Amino acid sequence: MLSAELVRSALDSAPDAMIIIDPDGSIRFANHQVTALFGHAVDDVVGRKVEMLLPPRFRDRHVCHRARYIEAGRVRPMGMGLDLFALRADGTEFPVEISLSPIREGQQLLIAAAIRDVTDRMRVERELKEARAEADRANLAKSRFLATASHDLRQPLQSLGLLNGTLRRLVYDPDAMDALGQQELAIGAMSRLLNALLDISKLESGAIKPDVTDFQVAALLEELRAEFSGLASSKGLKLAVQSSPDTVHSDPSLVGQILRNLIANAIKYTVDGTVWLGCHRDADSVRIEVRDSGIGIPREQLDYIYDEFYQVGVGANSSRDGYGLGLSIVQRLVKLLELRIEVTSKVGVGSTFTLALPIGVPLPEKVSQRAVHGAPNVRCGTQQHVLLVEDDAGVRNATRIFLKSEGYRVTATASLDEAVQRATENRDIDVIVSDYHLGGGQTGTEAIATIREILGRATKAVLVTGDTSSAVRELRMDSQLRITRKPINADELASLLRELLAS
Repeated sequence: MLSAELVRSALDSAPDAMIIIDPDGSIRFANHQVTALFGHAVDDVVGRKVEMLLPPRFRDRHVCHRARYIEAGRVRPMGMGLDLFALRADGTEFPVEISLSPIREGQQLLIAAAIRDVTDRMRVERELKEARAEADRANLAKSRFLATASHDLRQPLQSLGLLNGTLRRLVYDPDAMDALGQQELAIGAMSRLLNALLDISKLESGAIKPDVTDFQVAALLEELRAEFSGLASSKGLKLAVQSSPDTVHSDPSLVGQILRNLIANAIKYTVDGTVWLGCHRDADSVRIEVRDSGIGIPREQLDYIYDEFYQVGVGANSSRDGYGLGLSIVQRLVKLLELRIEVTSKVGVGSTFTLALPIGVPLPEKVSQRAVHGAPNVRCGTQQHVLLVEDDAGVRNATRIFLKSEGYRVTATASLDEAVQRATENRDIDVIVSDYHLGGGQTGTEAIATIREILGRATKAVLVTGDTSSAVRELRMDSQLRITRKPINADELASLLRELLAS
């Protein structure tokens, strides 16, 4: 049996303040930590009521709580779910955590209490809570900025692109045409950089949320073939696409964005030969490969290719074709979707990027309704009537001028209310072109639906938006509606309208 002296020595060595009280609340024992914590000498505490260690406002209630504990007599923390405070000898209060244990002494039940000062822990918890709240506020502000930037920064680029397209249709002087061609290249570069920077910012802020579903690889590969065949051909390259009947489980829009960046990179770094896009199935995944016969990546540079603004073989002061952001976006999207990507490369031979996607549930076969745009650049000249709904004056005027140069009759409006009035007065509208975000919280989808109701038919429509949120991706589509992203260049808009009106 342990001696009383050994027990006392063990309790004095405990890291927490320890007291033992009898049923009437008198302190029978206090270890040395009581002095360090409360500021009372041990001899001044023993024999007195335990309530002396509590702030006066808690003392009456504590007597009742102590009586109930003696009846229950089990190990438990004191005041579960409550903020507990103790009183020092100098009159200051501090937060505590108390654990209670029953001790039998013959027929009498004593209570052992271990008391710990949690001031530092509560301070840290409070600081963490404040930091989380501040981070939430910062993320909300960043999301609001990105939503505004996605719309407002694209607006002037939209105007520039359409005005450039208009001038290219009206000017015939060779020098002027050359200048407009260089301007078009500069506008395209600005658009790509803006899109890349906004994509990275949205990924960092958590503004992009995956919308995971089962989808067929073949539809996505066919869309990528249509999108990049012209670019590859313009460089004298062949784009080879090997389709697949497999179904995968991920976000089709974000997977498409990953592959677009990989294909664009492959075309950029390939001088001649082939860019190959295809896939094969493993036991638990479908592996989509983007392979090129380009310059390749030195082994010592493979660790850096996903860094922002890093470009293979481009010195710090060299001219740049692009900005080195594509693979950085790829890496962030891969992490967001919890996928795997691998790269193998050999200098002078080419590179292969492999994206592994989880296998999805097979879907019933259906005919793809994806449209392939790209009609030649000729004036329509049919005087078909376009109702334009755009609240930004600069974009509205640039779009109106461009559409008139294409031969359309244009009614330009700045709001939903004005568009409704014009549709009521002019019921011969052939197509609606509307911005997505209109003033007063109204949207282009509301404008299109309202005008269609007025006209009494499913009028063909183009919805133009700079918003890349999931809300836009989830908009309900119909066969008479096309959605396109800002900034859309003049040739793309002209092709889109011709394809829609011819359908």
